[in-house]
Amino acid sequence: MQERRVGIRELKSKLSECVREVKGGTTIVVTDHGKGVARLIPESYSLEERLEALKSSSMISWSGRRLRKSRPEVHIRGKRTLSDLVVENRE
Repeated sequence: MQERRVGIRELKSKLSECVREVKGGTTIVVTDHGKGVARLIPESYSLEERLEALKSSSMISWSGRRLRKSRPEVHIRGKRTLSDLVVENRE
């Protein structure tokens, strides 16, 4: 997968050209003061290809194991109820 870096100002002035390049298979990294802030990738890539591209660019790391579902836990200290706290915060 080809990759090209483009500054925000250049992207604004050459947006149509950049979109044509992305359609052709090039990934464009949008930079702000030399640091990557966004990535334009062709829509036709599969999820696996996009994840592999992110892994190869060190944007993500993953062991490959399935993620566990987690429920947020709320612990209220004291004798007040959650509705008491909400009313207090509204005032």
